[in-house]
Amino acid sequence: METEKQRIRELCTAFRLGGISNGIKALITEAEQQEMGYVKFLSQILETEATHRSVKDLNKREKAAWLPQMSDLNHYKTGSEDEISPGRLKQLRELNWVDQLFNIVLMGPSGTGKTFLAAGLCQDAVKAGYNAYFRRMDDLVNMLKTKDFVKTQQVEYKRLLKANLLVIDDIMLFPLEKNLAISFFNFINQIYESTSIIITTNKKPSDWSKQLDDEAIATALLDRLLYHCEVINFSGESYRLKNRKTIFEGS
Repeated sequence: METEKQRIRELCTAFRLGGISNGIKALITEAEQQEMGYVKFLSQILETEATHRSVKDLNKREKAAWLPQMSDLNHYKTGSEDEISPGRLKQLRELNWVDQLFNIVLMGPSGTGKTFLAAGLCQDAVKAGYNAYFRRMDDLVNMLKTKDFVKTQQVEYKRLLKANLLVIDDIMLFPLEKNLAISFFNFINQIYESTSIIITTNKKPSDWSKQLDDEAIATALLDRLLYHCEVINFSGESYRLKNRKTIFEGS
């Protein structure tokens, strides 16, 4: 019997059935104890492999997403000073807008919860099976600068072109050189008809031409991002400043 079990594990390894290989001993023991029929036993084996692959795929997509540590919207406080009521948050988390290729612009001062909401929606999308990625603006700029001669960045570029959802955090925080502004526009131009985009920004659209040093590029970029788009404005004091720590006891 042990020889047969070992042979099963070897075959599972050869056929890349990691779930069955890891769980075959427990599966056989359970089948023997319950005097399980052949059909039910086969079903249990295949279910184990399906679960294993589902978890493995989720872990792979979570790793590729580059999510911040705080990305769980179950801890998101609604109904405060921003535009997100519990009802709106629920609608956003249903992710129907991703299938409809809607974009979301989260606009407002730093520290008001834009990144938390964007990252949380990205995490929800990953868990729902979408190819969703969270990238800071400087991540994208670095990728666009180096993709033609750095292999890993070329892989990253191709990955993002196939995204169902892309979060771009802190867009237009810093000015872009003309050649990078063109590269960024070309990238958005390639994905906007097949990818939902969430952007967070503390810059008004009217300020984008200053950051890009080109009104025509800024207008064309906004035209693509704001087509089929929901703009959500945030206001209020920075959460980080309001809850800042002190080194002095009793302060």
